[in-house]
Amino acid sequence: KIGPQARIYAIMSSPFDNIMILSDSYKTSHWRQYPPNTTKVYSYFESRGGKFPDCCFFGLQYFIKRYLVGQVVTRVKIDAAKKLINSHMGLGEMEHFNAEGWEYILDKHGGRLPIIIKAVPEGMTVPVKNVLMTVENTDPKCYWLTNYLETLLVQVWYPMTVCTQSRAQKMIIVDYLEKTGCATGFLDVMFQLNDFGCRGVSSMESAALGGAGHLINFGGSDTMPALVMLSEYYGLTFDKMLGTSIPAAEHSTITSWTKPGEVDAFRNMLTQYPKGLVAVVSDSYDVYNACKNLWGTELIDLIKNREGRLVVRPDSGDPPVIVCELLEILGEKFGTTTTDTGHKLLPPTIRLIQGDGVSYETIPVILQAMMDKGWAAANVAFGSGGALLQKMNRDTQKCAFKCCEAVVDGKPRDVFKDPITDKGKQSKKGQLKLVKQGDTIVTLTEGEGSPADDLLVTVFENGTITKEWTCDEIRARAAISCKAGSI
Repeated sequence: KIGPQARIYAIMSSPFDNIMILSDSYKTSHWRQYPPNTTKVYSYFESRGGKFPDCCFFGLQYFIKRYLVGQVVTRVKIDAAKKLINSHMGLGEMEHFNAEGWEYILDKHGGRLPIIIKAVPEGMTVPVKNVLMTVENTDPKCYWLTNYLETLLVQVWYPMTVCTQSRAQKMIIVDYLEKTGCATGFLDVMFQLNDFGCRGVSSMESAALGGAGHLINFGGSDTMPALVMLSEYYGLTFDKMLGTSIPAAEHSTITSWTKPGEVDAFRNMLTQYPKGLVAVVSDSYDVYNACKNLWGTELIDLIKNREGRLVVRPDSGDPPVIVCELLEILGEKFGTTTTDTGHKLLPPTIRLIQGDGVSYETIPVILQAMMDKGWAAANVAFGSGGALLQKMNRDTQKCAFKCCEAVVDGKPRDVFKDPITDKGKQSKKGQLKLVKQGDTIVTLTEGEGSPADDLLVTVFENGTITKEWTCDEIRARAAISCKAGSI
């Protein structure tokens, strides 16, 4: 096992782990652009609107612990950044790298960043157009540092947006479970939407961040980097493992038996895994034949007598159509019971999982089609890949980081933008507080309100993380209401 010191050395020795180059290029020139005698820059992060009316804040703790904690400025890193930036910026007319500023941080602060970050507790759901994080410098000579960190800190948009969308999908699923008479306990909900997105994202770090965001809301995942992230950065312990998976077939493990051997491939899955859940992709050739004649006839006794559940996975066709068609076939073969609302439910030994074409937009279409044909929502679970972890961008929730106050000549001044060409990009002014007013949450600007009412918590100060949230705490904040209480 790699010890903490070895892990730290591995991180510090990576050429990509240099805070001075983890920024947009033009920011290397901004230290010269602030008004003379600027001593403080105070900025904030928000969702200015977007696809969802609320944001479930998540992911900042990773960025802080991964990139900001401890000594992040060293002589070696200054030299490396200086060489890169002065070669990269401009046409050689001048040196743009702020060598004096970074050397000051190294000498005066031991390479630790003189910054305070305050943020919403992770897992809290906040209406859009509210402050989610503030950043300010603690050393007057480092006024330029606040917005230098914007590029890195704004990347919290990604895990936050995944978490927000996943939570919205959970609300849809719970709604249909309730409308079709199904239970909404922990096990009834947690594995209804499973993360299949690892291969569909841009990097393994993206898989870790996005996959972790999904696991704030659900418990099923095939994205192992997410488990590493939650374990290393959010205190996940293996005795409380989130993101569990099950043995499951892919097309290669079925088609390698050849078409005539498909039934033997299916039988092998049932006998290799005689207990528990097992999922088998069943559309390699003819999914209707697979459900009617293979699962529903030749292997039916093996399925019924097995200690566990077979999950049949179609992987092609129009999702709302194929799901309902296969439920009819399986219902005819295996029988059904009815829920309190009169909707049909397959026996516990068999279910479907739809893992193709699954998104925030299509889940309610599939569930509505099922309900219209008399099927309960609990008959099907979902797997989602690119639509869960990749099909979004910073503008999905219109995330932005803006300066709202600066101290110049010893006097604070409101700083804001208000472009006549887009009033949606108007930014906030002055010191900000996030407070509860009745049943809602609002942002107070220009220093209004009492600090005691501020929901923002100091999470980072001068190189030290000052507040950490655990998985359990975050999941509890992100829970949604249902008839049974919350989940």
